[in-house]
Amino acid sequence: MSSKFTPFVPSATLPAWLGVMGGGQLGRMFAHAAQMMGYKVAVLEPATDCPAGHAADHLLCADYTDEAALKELAEQCLAVTTEFENVPAQSLAFLAERTFVAPSAACVSIAQDRIEEKRFFTGCAASSGVLPAPYMAVTSAADVDAIPDDLFPGILKTARMGYDAKGQVRVRTRDEARTAFAALDGVPCVLEKMLPLAYEVSVLTARGADGQSVVYPIAENVHRGGILFTTTVPGPNVCPEIAGKAQSAALAIIAQLGYVGVLCIEFFVLQDGTLVVNEMAPRPHNSGHYTIDACITSQFAQQVRTMAHLPLGDVRQHSPAVMLNILGDIWFEGDSDEVREPAWDKVLALPGANLHLYGKDDPRRGRKMGHVTFVAPTLAQAQESLRASCVILGIQA
Repeated sequence: MSSKFTPFVPSATLPAWLGVMGGGQLGRMFAHAAQMMGYKVAVLEPATDCPAGHAADHLLCADYTDEAALKELAEQCLAVTTEFENVPAQSLAFLAERTFVAPSAACVSIAQDRIEEKRFFTGCAASSGVLPAPYMAVTSAADVDAIPDDLFPGILKTARMGYDAKGQVRVRTRDEARTAFAALDGVPCVLEKMLPLAYEVSVLTARGADGQSVVYPIAENVHRGGILFTTTVPGPNVCPEIAGKAQSAALAIIAQLGYVGVLCIEFFVLQDGTLVVNEMAPRPHNSGHYTIDACITSQFAQQVRTMAHLPLGDVRQHSPAVMLNILGDIWFEGDSDEVREPAWDKVLALPGANLHLYGKDDPRRGRKMGHVTFVAPTLAQAQESLRASCVILGIQA
């Protein structure tokens, strides 16, 4: 590496600090990975009680745009990252004037806006070999009237701040689109054509400040109600051709972005085998949690390496894995409002079970509370443990 990319290495006499914007579970798992490698972690988050704050060495309770707090974070930390995509891009730019920031404000701002994201994917199709679903930006009622007929049926999505199916409405007709656009308060949206989906995959990739890139094995995902339900790696439906094309596309996209950090890109595989790029997350991803227990280098350890200008880690998967997302629903039986603790002892008795709870003390239906990853010598064995855990936890497999 050139001197520009001298590694930030902790020592016994001079601890190196890394900073995180955001206090959620991704920041918590990042903190654990960084601390294992000898770093101290500072978190900037408005909430005093947050998963990352419980694990961090220092919690700055302040708004993400608080300049005094941002200056303090920059002065303390050799590098700063983000654990969620909706941190204000201008705050990352402010930090970048004072310390190293990965990913950059420019990269995050593209991922924050679906219109810009679609334009970017379209613009790099020559190098990536993939396109997004046919779409149209909708910023006014007049735009709704101008939507081509062949984009229906579609999904109307807010351009900003949507996640886990929030801010999304399926529309079959122009009249339904008008109603949905009004219900979304007329904020800028994207209408995406609904396509004949066979399955969904995500590609986790990372790029260092020196331009080195790595790509993880393909993850096949199942969603329920717009929220990730399971991730299976290797994906039972993923053929080598699709895997290679998705990995190559991800490497092309991260290179064209000039991105530094961990990036997850979601793709649709259509019934005719066509690969379509859906969206990207400028951070570690829910579907990448399997890497903690099944890969040589987890996505969070990789995030540490990109921030600290260290060589990227080995992405080999040593065991087949299935990850089950744990939502707050399982703390409740049926329609009851009475909270009960799930039978973790029985889950952990299953072969290959690895439980990760996020330190949230307020289970709510639909809230991500943790995940369980099952690793095994064969994918069939990991899937059997998954099915058994669903029975124990009262989840329909």
